Amino acid sequence: MNLSELSPFTPAVVDTVTGLDSSDPIAKRLRELGFVEGEPVRIVARGPIGADPLLVQIGFTRFALRRSEAERVNIHPA
Repeated sequence: MNLSELSPFTPAVVDTVTGLDSSDPIAKRLRELGFVEGEPVRIVARGPIGADPLLVQIGFTRFALRRSEAERVNIHPA
């Protein structure tokens, strides 16, 4: 499953970040921010319109991600 499908406050673990192609800058940036294999992640809040953006916590850091960005992060429930 991907991160955009995760219910709020459900603990999960990052598997991979998939890019649209081999030089996808968004996938690269997500990996640089810490979305790497084995990291715990959870959704803290969702935006009011269309659940966009998502407030995501990875470790002790929180990020606001668009749903399209969160779809690139593959996870499994913890």
